[in-house]
Amino acid sequence: MARTTTDPAEAASELASRFSSARRAVFFGGAGVSTASGIPDFRSADGLYHQHFKYPPEEMLGHGFFLSHTEEFYDFYRERMICLTARPNRAHVKLAELEREGRLAAVVTQNIDGLHQAAGSRTVHELHGSVHRNICQECGAVYSAEWVMRTTGVPRCEKCGGLVKPDVVLYGEQLDEKVLLASVEAIAAADLLVIGGTSLVVYPAAGLVNYFQGDAIVVVNREPTPADSGADLVCACDIAAAFDF
Repeated sequence: MARTTTDPAEAASELASRFSSARRAVFFGGAGVSTASGIPDFRSADGLYHQHFKYPPEEMLGHGFFLSHTEEFYDFYRERMICLTARPNRAHVKLAELEREGRLAAVVTQNIDGLHQAAGSRTVHELHGSVHRNICQECGAVYSAEWVMRTTGVPRCEKCGGLVKPDVVLYGEQLDEKVLLASVEAIAAADLLVIGGTSLVVYPAAGLVNYFQGDAIVVVNREPTPADSGADLVCACDIAAAFDF
């Protein structure tokens, strides 16, 4: 049975110790990593799925909705999915430091906000894409999130007039095969897997943790997760505080 702590200071001490002894650690994270940066998650009491919109968020973030209600999709995307004022929190910063020190091999993230890269992380596998890449469906031109925010209505490519789509995996779309394979390889080769800020209910992303064959699993999440029973340590506390070491 996993040992559980709710004390952020104890969690930080445990994480520091485990990272120091790991040879190839991997961090697998979700929306809870970025809530301390002011980006709302989906399933918590204050998350997007509990807010009132004209259409359910799950529907608006679907591939079919993007095709049939493109302008309304972009209204939601600009208002709720892009947050250019967000800055990396302590968890993002510490993970980047651990990578520079050679203690962390990779970050596998379900987030699309780019905050890991903003903090300095270099090996980041973005399972669900990024709002910072928006691609013309005709010629492949790539546009930034800032460019999208300057547009109105349905953004069109400045080069060919084609429809620009966020490089984000919508419901009904498959994960990028190269990103998926790189994530699986990183997790399978790790000796320490730290799962943080994710409820592990979104598949197929959540299933990737099953590829871990290493020595220890640590879960850092306020709420219980399906991985808790197989973990060596569960830190049921704020993730930014847990990475304050």
